Amino acid sequence: MENLAALATSPAAWAALLTLIVMEVVLGIDNLVFVSILSNKLPEANRRKARLIGISLALGLRLALLSTLAFIVGLTEPVLTLPFTAPLGEGGHPTIDVAFSWRDLILLSGGLFLLWKATTEIIHSVDPHQQGDDFLDKRGGGSLGFGTAIVQILALDIVFSIDSILTAVGMTEHLPIMIVAVVVAVGLMLVAANPLADFINANPSIVMLALGFLLMIGATLIADAFGIHVPKGYIYVAMAFSGLVEGLNMASRRAKSRGGKSDH
Repeated sequence: MENLAALATSPAAWAALLTLIVMEVVLGIDNLVFVSILSNKLPEANRRKARLIGISLALGLRLALLSTLAFIVGLTEPVLTLPFTAPLGEGGHPTIDVAFSWRDLILLSGGLFLLWKATTEIIHSVDPHQQGDDFLDKRGGGSLGFGTAIVQILALDIVFSIDSILTAVGMTEHLPIMIVAVVVAVGLMLVAANPLADFINANPSIVMLALGFLLMIGATLIADAFGIHVPKGYIYVAMAFSGLVEGLNMASRRAKSRGGKSDH
């Protein structure tokens, strides 16, 4: 209790908490976009339920991982080393050992899953009559069953949760701060989930833009797995700029539509 009281009266602890909340919210955008797109493929009656369950699972996973910090930190230790040959022209072809941790392997699998999922969704958006090739979707045709959607949301929740917790561990050593930041960030995700999903569903061009974001996020996860760190700020600035441009396009289309109606 004394430790909690000390944290509650520490300006440094409050600054760390606010910073971590912002970071967790930013990292949660990826998760939220994926949940929105996937839940919109369900029958309308099940969409809100799927978002609630999916984001609640994300919260549960994050809190569970926080209770096993020693295990999570251990995920960054190398467990697999693969030799790669790097051509250097006349100087020869030296072999470089590239080490992968469990975290790297999880990010790699998550990135590949996002690339595959976003690509199949783009193909279906371009040709809605084509049968889906989703091996988790037995019904095909680009629609999902409720259980299938939850399984896929959970799979990405694991990837994003590990990334989120490792970020929290790197920013503060105080577990109560991490827990509060995670709960607040996921709570904001719950509030934003339905409006964001409804907005994406009502604007087909936004769907394609969001799928493009998922492709980019998948590529950055794969790069991170290979030790190539792309600053998140660059990614989210690009996403914000693309969203701004698409917002201007939507406003332009609405203005033209109103102009056309007024002519009649």
